[in-house]
Amino acid sequence: MKRFDLSLYLVLDPDLCAGIGMVETARLAVAGGATMVQLRDKHGGTARMIETGLALKEILKGTGASLVINDDVEAAIAIGADGLHIGQDDMGPAAARAMIGPDMILGLSVETEALAGAIDAEIVDYAGIGPVFATPTKTDHKQPIGFDGLAKLVKAAPVPTVAIGGLKSEHAGSVFAAGADGLAVVSAICGTSDPRAATVRIAEEIRKVRQ
Repeated sequence: MKRFDLSLYLVLDPDLCAGIGMVETARLAVAGGATMVQLRDKHGGTARMIETGLALKEILKGTGASLVINDDVEAAIAIGADGLHIGQDDMGPAAARAMIGPDMILGLSVETEALAGAIDAEIVDYAGIGPVFATPTKTDHKQPIGFDGLAKLVKAAPVPTVAIGGLKSEHAGSVFAAGADGLAVVSAICGTSDPRAATVRIAEEIRKVRQ
């Protein structure tokens, strides 16, 4: 049984984290309550992904937080990451699963009810659902779905779900009310002057709504 906690899912962005770096941002965020860390570096190349990923793996050791690599299967395998996250424009889930083996967590981004409903729970472990709101960190995203759309996609998905897209601490209640298992944040932690304090704020909101 794979163990992972989607509740406070940090997506690292190299540009937003430039001030203190992705590794230090992740260390502070996990100390503040982040449960999963995704390394997303669209333009970094596999070698840089592996270098950063190995550093992240080192600082996450013993914390209980999972390390997920975005898109790059080769890097995820080389790092020995806990998981891989793919989008609809990347390789198919079955091909990804064949490469990473049965034990690695596999996440898949979905933007529509049809895509959520088509997930094969034998292959995919969780779904990233969104964007809930428009967000400057991902300019090529699809039409925002809002919390009503989130609830519909959560219901359609046969696997645990994490909401993404412009989410901040004040959205925690609406995310969990829609049935999602967690919220993914980028700029609400990356690029803040104090990532630990920013994460603590979100973690506290999550605790409140899940009590």
